[in-house]
This record gives sequence, C-alpha cells and structure tokens, in this order.
Amino acid sequence: MNKNNPVIIAGGGPGGLTLALLLHQRGIPVRVFESTRELKPLGVGINLLPHSVRVFTNLGLQEKLVANGVETSTLHFCNKFGKKIKSEPRGIRAGYHYPQVSIHRGFFQMLLYRETLARLGEDAVVTGHALESWENVENGVEVVLRTHDGEHVKVNGRCLIAADGIKSTARSILYPEEGDPLYSGYLLWRFTTVDVPFFDGATMVMGGHYAQKWVCYPITKPDENGRALMNWIAELAIPDWKQLDQNWTNEVNKEVFDEPFRAWGDWGWLNVANVIDSAEKFYQYPMTDRDPLPKWTHGNMTLLGDAAHPMYPIGSNGASQAVLDAECLADALAEHESIPTALQAYEAVRRPATSKIVLANRGEGPDIILQIVEDRAPNGFENIEDVITAEELESISSRYKKTAGFNLKQVNRS
Repeated sequence: MNKNNPVIIAGGGPGGLTLALLLHQRGIPVRVFESTRELKPLGVGINLLPHSVRVFTNLGLQEKLVANGVETSTLHFCNKFGKKIKSEPRGIRAGYHYPQVSIHRGFFQMLLYRETLARLGEDAVVTGHALESWENVENGVEVVLRTHDGEHVKVNGRCLIAADGIKSTARSILYPEEGDPLYSGYLLWRFTTVDVPFFDGATMVMGGHYAQKWVCYPITKPDENGRALMNWIAELAIPDWKQLDQNWTNEVNKEVFDEPFRAWGDWGWLNVANVIDSAEKFYQYPMTDRDPLPKWTHGNMTLLGDAAHPMYPIGSNGASQAVLDAECLADALAEHESIPTALQAYEAVRRPATSKIVLANRGEGPDIILQIVEDRAPNGFENIEDVITAEELESISSRYKKTAGFNLKQVNRS
C-alpha cells in the first residue's frame, strides 16, 4: 500500500484517531478528516476498560493515560439510601494485566490527536472537512468532503472508514430509512466538580435504580489539597421526552432534574444535593442507541465506533468498543491484501460482538443489580444477603463481563 493511496478515516474522535495510530504502527498510510474546524478538549469523564487499555499499552500510551487519569480501583453499587449492595475490584486490583482508567474525555481525545500529529505528521488530520459522499472505484474509493465554507473536496484512497459518530452521514446514506436514534426513555445530565474524592479516591459508584440513577467517579488524581476533578451523571426515566437532540454539549439549568435527587438526602459519605449545587455547568443528553445493522461493509468502505454500533452508556463500554474496533480493523488491513476481504474479516468479528452488547445494555447491563434490589427492597435493607445472594451478584457481573469481552481470562489471554 503506497503513501499516495491511504486509508481515509472520516471522523477525528477517539475511534478514528486510535485507528490512525494503529494503522501507522503497522506501516499503513492513513489520513483523517474531521468535520469540526478545531479539535478542543470538550466533554466530561469516560472510562477505558482493561481490554481497551491493552491497545493503548501496545501503542506506548498507557503511562500517559494513567498519569493524567485515575486507575479505577473499585466499582461500588448502592441503593437510593446510599447503602452498599456490592463492591468489586477493577483493573489491576481485579487481576487484569492492564488498568481501568477514568479520564477526562477532552484530554483523552487531545492526547490521541497530538500523538497522531507527532507520529504521522502535521497533515495527517485535516479539520473542517465533513464527509459528504463516496463512490467505490477500481482499487479504492473516491470520497467527497464538504468544508465549512461549503466547498467540495475530492480525495482518493484505498478504503473509507466512517467513524463519524451517532449522527453518521455514512450510516444515513447506507440506511436512509433508519430514522432518528432510538430513545430509551431515560435522560442523562453530566457535570463535573472539584472536590475531595470519596472512599479510596479511585472508586466508581453506581447508585439508585433504573428510574433514578447516579454515577460518579474521579477523573484526575487529588491535588495538594486532596481535591480532584469529579465526574457526575444523574439519570431519570422520562419516557415522554420528544426532543431527540444528540448534542452532548447541550447545556441546561439544574432545575430541570435536581429535585428528585435532593430527596435522597445525605448518604453520609456523599451529599448529592451539595454536589449539584457546587457544579457550574450541566449537560443534558438523551440515552439512545440504534438497532444492530445487518451489514457494515459495502465494497471498499465500512463503519466503526458509534457510526456502526451506538449503544447506551452502560458498563463503560462506548469508547472501549470503538478502540477494539480500531484494533481489529488495523489487524485485518495489515493481514489481507484485498481490501474488501480485510473489511469483511473485521466485520465478521466486531459486528456480532458489538450487537450483543447493544442488546445487553438495553436490559442486562451491570446496573440491573440496582433494579433487582429496588424491586425486592424498595424501603431499604439491613443485610443485603436477605435481598440478593453473593452468588447471584457475581453471576450478573460475570455474565456482563463475558458479553462485553472483558472477563479476566479473555483480556489477559489476549
């Protein structure tokens, strides 16, 4: 594959940039085209699970991720009264060869962006160019991009990888009848504060139940005053909400969601109302996904990440699955001389795997533990063993890890 016939990636998010780094590592030329004029460190926190951190370890980036994030030690489940249901070790503490990393999404994307420019060259990522269309041609693709000024630019390459997110232009062209993303009936509000972390300073908490859930975890290490940047997610069941806006920078006032959480009171180790009052900006996002597709690959193009398999943000899987897509695709392109064969080989592995997670997250994600306890003990409990056994809790956790591809043996074997 020569330098004048690169892999073209539409989308400069974590999935697209990770793929660019992996292709470069394998000696395959690549160019990334991103629709925004300028990449900026936007967003709140995300989690990278051990199987995706393994990919970054092989890229030589684990040290930088850990230095600027938090090695998550524990996942802690509690009911709406703040009472512990279950705690399980995560990452290295759980026996994985690789950590689970909680980190600011903006820093994570900018790290990948800077690394891509440093390793591939300053012209490897072209901003302000949105995917408009493409055509399969002999030995490759011809891609049409639209600039912010409305001009159309044509580029040719060996293949097109559409990593252009849940609002994917490529997916809408391939499946024009699909319509809007499917709304789950739940709204999320994301925000950050600077505060003293709870427990050991590296714990992720899921609390409440399906109709009212709270997720929180630190995304930086404590400073000299013991304070860290904390990521918070409030979730409510609002089945009749109609504004299907997928803009995760949609800022709202806290009054649109805070009242039910204030009723939770003080858990002792966490006062939810105080956290909400200390935050400055709140970003509203509907929890949506799409049905799994019957096909990602069409000739010399395929889909990747949220363009291929948008899923509910449950189980810390969104970013991690895009990273695994990128690794599988880079390996396939390095192994197969025929581009269609490589893309089909990638899809044969990743489409069934991610389809299972999309469907599991609709009802069998790890947070099903919260709803089981709420159903059985809505007024609280003294002894969790009277509500749910340790064996049942472990079975739920193990089943989801296997579905999502990060049970201990799977990850450490790879």
